[in-house]
Formats: sequence, C-alpha cells, structure tokens
Amino acid sequence: MFIALDVSGALISIMLGSVKISLPEILTALAGEGAGTHGQILMNIRLPRMLVAALVGIDLALSGAILQAIMKNPLADPHIIGISSGAGLMGIIVMLLFPEHSALITPAAFLGAMGAAMLIYILAWKNGIQPIRIILAGVAVSAFLGAGISALMILYSDRVHSALMWMVGGLSARSWPHVAILWPYTLVGGILALLSARQLNILQLGDEMAKSLGLRVELTRLLLTAVAALLAASAVSVVGLLGFVGLIVPHMARLIVGSDHRVLLPASAILGAAVLMYSDTVARVAFAPVELPVGILMAALGAPFFLFLLRRQL
Repeated sequence: MFIALDVSGALISIMLGSVKISLPEILTALAGEGAGTHGQILMNIRLPRMLVAALVGIDLALSGAILQAIMKNPLADPHIIGISSGAGLMGIIVMLLFPEHSALITPAAFLGAMGAAMLIYILAWKNGIQPIRIILAGVAVSAFLGAGISALMILYSDRVHSALMWMVGGLSARSWPHVAILWPYTLVGGILALLSARQLNILQLGDEMAKSLGLRVELTRLLLTAVAALLAASAVSVVGLLGFVGLIVPHMARLIVGSDHRVLLPASAILGAAVLMYSDTVARVAFAPVELPVGILMAALGAPFFLFLLRRQL
C-alpha cells in the first residue's frame, strides 16, 4: 500500500502544474525520446523536484521515528525539539557569511544539529530523561537558536533574499544538484537507521531492562541521535526549516503497522516520501499561479496534530 502511495504521488507530482504532462509523454521522456518543451519541463524541473521531495520526506520521517524512540516521547520531532534550528543556524551562517562555500552547508548543518541535540540532552538531564523535560528544553533551545537566525538575517539583510524561502521550507527551484547532495546522506543515514531497529526496540523496554540485555544505553542514544541529526541536517541543508514531517509520519505509520521498529522504520520512510510529494504538489497547484512553500502547508497540518498529541499526553 505504501509503495502504491509513493508511485501515485510521484506520478501526480510530475503530471500536475502550470503545464499538464500526460502519462504517455512522461513515459516517452523517461525513455529518452522526449526532446520537446514538455520533456524539458519533466526532466529539468518536475522530476528532480519530485526526487528531492521524496528524499527529504524519507530523511525527516526516519529522523522523527528515531527521536521519538530514543527520547521516549511521541512529541519528538527534529523541528519541534530544536535539532532543525541548530542545523538551520549553521546553514544560515554558511549561506550568508561564506556563500562561496555552499558545499559546506550540509556538514555544517550536521554539526549544528548534533550540537543542538547535545545541548537539549544536557538541559533535560536530571536523574534521567523525562519526555516533558525534553520538549521544554527543546522549545527553549529552538527559540534561542531561532533568535540567532533572525539576528543574522537582520545584520546581513542585503544577502537575505535567498534565505527567506529557506526559512519556511520550500522546494522551489530544487534541481539535480540538490538530488546529488541529498542521496548519499539519505542512503547512509537510511541504512544506519534500519540497522538500528533492534536497539530501538530494546530501548522501548526501559533503561533498566535494556541494560540487563547488554545494551549500552547512553552510548546507543548518542549514536542514534547522531544518525537522526545527520538525516535532519541533510534535509534542512537543501529545503530549509521544514517542520512536522518527522512528527506526523511516524505516528501515521505506527497506526498502520504497529510499533516494531523493524517494520515501522521502513514504513515511515516510504510514507514520508509519499506525504511530502503529495504535500508539495498541493502547495504548488492549489493557489496557482502563486506557489505556496510546502513548509507553510506542513505547519498548517502539523500544528493541530501536535496540539492533539499534547492533549493526549498531559
């Protein structure tokens, strides 16, 4: 079912827009025979944008699923708890201060995401980790880092135009170079995430039980936080501060396939790709000719869902 959602989402994404492209034209272009206008639009605009959406959806969904497991908090999400803000601050620093070194955005974003995650852990630790302390620490860290991002944008207002779309999370003008940036991180991070399913299942049993089974709990949490930070940072470095994908998708997958991470992680990855492809298509065509950044649509969907989960937990 999830694969069918991905295939249909991909087709709808590349068919719909200001120029409609039929299925026969898509097949012709993919076979290398479409040199016309529609073929150019498909191969140079729609197809790479669809692939970026799919890769970002995979990254954020896996990152959210891992964070929810290691923090034992259903409200955890790289955007909400501040990891994305850490990545965003470092990305903005490179983008505004060192624009000639754009290749450094992803590794810098990873360092920022890891730094934010470690700071959240330090602030939230008091005789162990409690879910509500993680959220409160994350909100505080996110606000602090967000203030840093705003300050940089004001101080370097002459260079800020390119960063505005990046701040709300958008896929506009994403093309093949962005696919080339993303896929290695998605591949490595995705493999590491899938290999961590057993450890995540053990962590769900509680720290004492996990230790009795031979799991080095804090080291495992640190390593898995690094994997989640890598996935979130790669997404942030390409599309900006896109939130709530990592919150919504794992819960959707959990309702369908259960809580076993051996199934939940691949289901979240596949569903994350589908959700972001569909969302980007809606954001692109719903208000045509104006294109709405997909981050705005995800926030409109995700904020009520977050409040619903918060009401259930408190």
